[in-house]
Amino acid sequence: MNKKYNIVVSGAAVLKPCCPNIKEISKELGIEVAKRGHTLVTGATCGVPYYAALGCNEAGGFNIGFSPASSEKEHLKTYRLPIDVFDIMIYTGGDYTGRDVLMTKSADAVIIVCGRIGTLHEFATAIESKKPVGVLEGTGGTADRIRGLVAGVYSRLSKTIVFESDPDILVDRLIEIVDKKKKSNSHIIKK
Repeated sequence: MNKKYNIVVSGAAVLKPCCPNIKEISKELGIEVAKRGHTLVTGATCGVPYYAALGCNEAGGFNIGFSPASSEKEHLKTYRLPIDVFDIMIYTGGDYTGRDVLMTKSADAVIIVCGRIGTLHEFATAIESKKPVGVLEGTGGTADRIRGLVAGVYSRLSKTIVFESDPDILVDRLIEIVDKKKKSNSHIIKK
């Protein structure tokens, strides 16, 4: 379809639960999103989201940070979060929970990498909002537990969740799902 999408990378700000090479994996995800011409969206925080934004930035891509703060000053002083790699910063004033909802609902798709409870919240928000989700398995934390959470009772979700251990393949498979979803929705807007 060749459309450009907003792709959220959601993951742990604190890297302790993540695999040893999580910084490189996160940067690679940002690079893969940028190489395909899509916009990377993150929670404008440290850890996985920061390294994904850094990779996107280094690859010449465009990225948007959704801050939990209501201003740049609060973002820097109160939350102590970075601003250096973001092309646009949206100050939500919603703390982490409100930021998660706004960010996730703005996306065309969400990628889960490692993660803790905030990542689980973003995953649940994405599923409830009927967003396609890619889960990068083998990265630790929440990402390595999602398959077990959705097995059985939530098997109907299998058409909108991609499980993969290769960032390059994950991005391609997720984009295919978004393309199909957009194509099936295109008849709704026609006048």
